[in-house]
Amino acid sequence: MEIKRDIHLNKLIARRHNGMIKVVTGIRRSGKSYLLFRLFYSYLINDGVDNEHIIKIDLEDRRNKALRNPDELLAYIDAKVVDDKMYYLLLDEVQLVKEFEDVLNSFLKVRNVDVYVTGSNARFLSKDVITEFRGRGDDVKIQPLSFREFLSTKPEDSREQTLMEYMTYGGLPQTVTMQSSAQKEDYLKDLFKHTYLRDIKERYNIKHDDDLAELIDVIASSIGGLTNPLKLQNTFKSVKKSSLSLDSIKHYLDILQDAFLIGKSVRYDIKGKKYINTPAKYYFEDLGLRNARLNFRQTEQTHLMENLIYNELRLRGMSVDVGQVVVNTKNGNGVSLRNQLEVDFVCNRGFNRLYIQSALALPTPEKAEQEFKSLLQINDSFQKIVIVGGLAPTYQNNDGIIVMNIFDFLLDENSLPI
Repeated sequence: MEIKRDIHLNKLIARRHNGMIKVVTGIRRSGKSYLLFRLFYSYLINDGVDNEHIIKIDLEDRRNKALRNPDELLAYIDAKVVDDKMYYLLLDEVQLVKEFEDVLNSFLKVRNVDVYVTGSNARFLSKDVITEFRGRGDDVKIQPLSFREFLSTKPEDSREQTLMEYMTYGGLPQTVTMQSSAQKEDYLKDLFKHTYLRDIKERYNIKHDDDLAELIDVIASSIGGLTNPLKLQNTFKSVKKSSLSLDSIKHYLDILQDAFLIGKSVRYDIKGKKYINTPAKYYFEDLGLRNARLNFRQTEQTHLMENLIYNELRLRGMSVDVGQVVVNTKNGNGVSLRNQLEVDFVCNRGFNRLYIQSALALPTPEKAEQEFKSLLQINDSFQKIVIVGGLAPTYQNNDGIIVMNIFDFLLDENSLPI
């Protein structure tokens, strides 16, 4: 079964011949090797590139053990480049090569070698990996399967059934091949414990990871909620009976973002046009991993849908903030009141912007008014959208707000006006 991953593939295609090292990064098991060795390789072949001009090396393969020596690898590649035509160098698990930075930087001066690499050790999970290449690295981040990609693997199932499965077990490609819920749950739990946490411990030399694991669980329990390190510290004191320091919490939050496990959305004052660093919201890169941390006990659709929307917006290349709208009113006694209303997502790409609310349902006029209230306080002309669950048709109300069902949003890559 071949899963099309056109969004990520097109990122690689757009970077052909740019004179930089294309570094495919992202969370483990998200399909980096598949993207490079199968999809991009097939694209090159179909585009007329001769197979002899594609140097494809899986460094995790025992048969290529000798090529983990940097000088052996250089000599091997040099021997393959026999003319002036363009060569494509595809290296998987390049971190297995000692001094791989020097090897790759050596090819930056070779005009007819276009370099693409993946890596999966603790060092390569870092977002700053491209700094290893002297400012000549080009980061291409891959995410787990989007819902659109996930749905393509299940043509016999209904969209509603597939969405529930996706919101429960996430989009790591390996889960698609698993038949039972127990198998998926065991896989995701083991992956988090024995791979992701181990990677983080190795990279940052963390000796005791109990507090880190607890922090992950706290974040997993509060997706969609505003929080900050001080609030988290108080939670550890009152609930976990732990004296985890404020600096440690900040450090751990940075680590989790650096390893692509969670994403952060900071608060933006829409009327004041300024950022407010805290509190912020944190979302999981993969819903299945989030649910695994909580033993699949907390699967509230409201919060999971918000996380799902956040991931899709990021996949589409938008920067995503939490919006705040301050409304000043007076009560019956003439006392001034200051209310802070929230907009779930302020989405920016280039000079364009969208305001988006996530609402599982709008069952009553009162609930609809609640979701529309903050959007109606925004006086600029950017589009305002409420994304709702279910199958109700998408429409635009009298205030110009688009009410869009979740499937129209997720399945149409052009569903948003930016």
